[in-house]
Amino acid sequence: MSSMIFTSSSAFYTPAVIVLLAFVIDALVGDPKWFYRFVPHPVVLIGKPIAFADKLTHSSDASKMSSIANGANVTLLVVGLAVFVGYWVASICNQYPLGMILIALLASSLIAWRSLWDHVRDVAAGLDQSLEGGRAAVAHIVGRDPETLDESAISRAAIESLAENFSDGTVAPIFWFTSLGLPGLCGYKAVNTLDSMIGHRNERYEYFGKVAARLDDAVNYLPARLSGFLIVVAAYLSPGANGYRAFRAMLADASTHRSLNAGWPEAAMAGALDIALAGPRIYDG
Repeated sequence: MSSMIFTSSSAFYTPAVIVLLAFVIDALVGDPKWFYRFVPHPVVLIGKPIAFADKLTHSSDASKMSSIANGANVTLLVVGLAVFVGYWVASICNQYPLGMILIALLASSLIAWRSLWDHVRDVAAGLDQSLEGGRAAVAHIVGRDPETLDESAISRAAIESLAENFSDGTVAPIFWFTSLGLPGLCGYKAVNTLDSMIGHRNERYEYFGKVAARLDDAVNYLPARLSGFLIVVAAYLSPGANGYRAFRAMLADASTHRSLNAGWPEAAMAGALDIALAGPRIYDG
């Protein structure tokens, strides 16, 4: 399917070229707030059927197996719909010489490296001003209670978010786009959005979101490990970072993380910067 998705009237349009175009677009314009006042962001569109299905099918009175089954149905429906839309859009774009530009525009909104950079930079700028400024900025990128964080904890939270979201927001979308084209990218973002909305280990979503959470683990398995190795390579090339230490920390500590996948980029980042990450945290106060 991937070869069909990338078929174009010009051999110039390869997955690598489209990804490069998406990066350039994202670097230049990011996620323009003025534009998304008129046109919903693709992730917002993915979230709408998830929220609707959650209200429609999720019941606190349902049995464990019923909750798992309902959550599985929602997950398969949303992912299937996203893959279909991605295939449909790519099929239309392939009919026109400049259709790949449109695919690059859509891909740029789903490969979130610019927004990640901006948010982490805002945390640094906030901390330069005050502790409260750092807390306010970090609250935009982490779910933990910012009022419990001191300066070092804010910095740690921002770096952890940078490492984990480098995998989830940049490497994984590119991996699935280059593997399966726009359907793969849209399907991945659907899984990722499902996990962020219903894949929580709490009383409400422990069973309803189980399939979404496990599927998110599966689709991020290879990208997370690739992300760790990319951080190691970057550490070898970056003055002030330590590539050897990043590699050693990744191999030694990745499997000790509470997450199946997040430990790989986080451990590599911790080793590269010679800091400790993934310490205690408090969510929702």
